[in-house]
Amino acid sequence: MRVIFWGAARTVTGSKHLLLGRTGTLLLDCGLFQGRRAESEARNRALPFAAMTVDALVLSHAHIDHSGAVPLLVKSGFDGPIHATPATADLCRAMLLDAAHIQEKDAEWLNRHAANGGGSNRRRHQHRGGRNRRGPVEPLYGVADVEEALSRFVPHAYGESFEPIPGVESSFCDAGHILGSAAVRLSWKDGGPARTLVFSGDQGRPGRAIIRDPAPLPPADYLVTEGTYGGKEHPDEDSLLLALERVVRGALERGGRIVIPAFAVGRTQEVVHALDRLIAAGRIPEIPIFIDSPLAADVQEIVQRHPEVYDDDTCAALRRGDDPLGMRRVTLVRAPEASKALNDRRGTFVTISASGMCEAGRVLHHLRHTIEDPKHTIVIVGYQAEGTLGKRLVDGRDEVRILGEMFTVRARVEVLNGFSAHAGHSELVAQADACGAEQGVAIVHSDMERAEKLRAGLPHPERVRIPAEGDTWELR
Repeated sequence: MRVIFWGAARTVTGSKHLLLGRTGTLLLDCGLFQGRRAESEARNRALPFAAMTVDALVLSHAHIDHSGAVPLLVKSGFDGPIHATPATADLCRAMLLDAAHIQEKDAEWLNRHAANGGGSNRRRHQHRGGRNRRGPVEPLYGVADVEEALSRFVPHAYGESFEPIPGVESSFCDAGHILGSAAVRLSWKDGGPARTLVFSGDQGRPGRAIIRDPAPLPPADYLVTEGTYGGKEHPDEDSLLLALERVVRGALERGGRIVIPAFAVGRTQEVVHALDRLIAAGRIPEIPIFIDSPLAADVQEIVQRHPEVYDDDTCAALRRGDDPLGMRRVTLVRAPEASKALNDRRGTFVTISASGMCEAGRVLHHLRHTIEDPKHTIVIVGYQAEGTLGKRLVDGRDEVRILGEMFTVRARVEVLNGFSAHAGHSELVAQADACGAEQGVAIVHSDMERAEKLRAGLPHPERVRIPAEGDTWELR
């Protein structure tokens, strides 16, 4: 057996890890790369391997950087099963259909923008020349491709054994990252001694609201682990709530709105939960909270269908008839007209909208309407990959490009990384210790600096590799 790292190698997005054995080829995750628009376009348009040579796909969870290229895989010739937890399968239905819709709408907007000559002349640095010289922008995939991909999903409960390719046994372990997230355990012989590998997926953090804590990784010979926050720890919950309280009170004093780019799954629910706690405790006044995302509205319904992922506190609150998700304070925005109306609304309110890295979706339009006004606040609540608009905001750029136009950043930009659903350094080390992995560890889903920090913190750094894209790891 050998592994080829085709995505999330020395970067945090585009998870794709190909396992080649004597009895078949197995793909772990099939995510989209998120970064600079031109680079993302080039990376995402073509898979780095022949889709028809893949026999089966195993998904760790539904986030787009882990599942977003699944319809492209099917469109390109893959015709095998897609294994996932039941919650991941449900989320992928909502998320992949939403991704197809966003791609179609973004392509329509960009083509119309190009045809009209690129927009207002007042923007000094906007694209010139009008129509895209390479022809009209085409979506990566459409709804029909998503539907075909969804027909191939095979759900498995945590701990249930299945055989994705002959001679390879697999099971899912609760990763505690988002609804349905899982680490993947694989075991095989492949003509030699019995071996096991664990792919961590994205590992969650203990003590978070709503979903259960991550289970310890099962013992294995080899480990492929994420390292997003290698060398970094998250602030405690009290510090995070205090920081969010300060942000809201500042916005109230200025009379400005708060825009929070957030992934529809996981991050949105955690932000709502935190705001609900602050309001319930009287630390901030009751203010309107809008979740501007048809996907997030769908996700709320999916969350309610999967109580098997809830922690004990959430289960107990539901039995009492409480609202542990804080949804009683939230207005869900589905219609485009209602979304546009938010940009004309006065006073202080919160808009939570995807995408979390500010690379697509409705949040771009909200940012266009807020970013040049100093009374408004933009709150970044998660990791921002290099090349994304979110990363440029975190880096304090004076000007940023949004939907083809340059804007001066005058709004306040606040970074609250404590909302991250990723494990911190000490939690990643503890999980690697639980796994053992005496034959070796590979760190993925991490930039080089974070990966090096994590490697230095592991018990046997000489056994740890940080693969580059296309590197092969022989599992003997």
